[in-house]
Amino acid sequence: MKRDKILKQYEASGDNLLAILHDIQDASAEHYLDDASLRAAADYLKLPYSFVYGVASFYTMYSLEPRGKNLIRICQSPPCHLLGASTISRELMRLLGIGFGATTPDKLFTLEMTSCLGVCGVAPAMMVNGRVYGNLTRERIGGIIEDLRRVK
Repeated sequence: MKRDKILKQYEASGDNLLAILHDIQDASAEHYLDDASLRAAADYLKLPYSFVYGVASFYTMYSLEPRGKNLIRICQSPPCHLLGASTISRELMRLLGIGFGATTPDKLFTLEMTSCLGVCGVAPAMMVNGRVYGNLTRERIGGIIEDLRRVK
């Protein structure tokens, strides 16, 4: 199993918890940490399950719920907000038929907010599966979503 291989790549030290959780989540087909993975990490690191669960539920970079194939994060930093992130957000919700924190019924998209992507020079911006898109407009958003739908 992928999870066991991931765990064995790390020394059994609590210092490795965040990296382990990242790798397990990235290896998950649904981009989330299930209960069995949290328990496996806790057992491997000899940490209380409640501690591992607390870490995973505290940080927004982790999800305890299944997410779509394409994880879309909209930057909500002040520059993005001032330059149209709200308009981009509304267009994405319209195109996908979901709100923030939700996944489309076909499990193709999950829509999330993020506080900052660090690309203020190309605001408004979003990140899809680690790729940043800047200088967004309604028209550009439509093209990006169509391209992602074709890559099923």
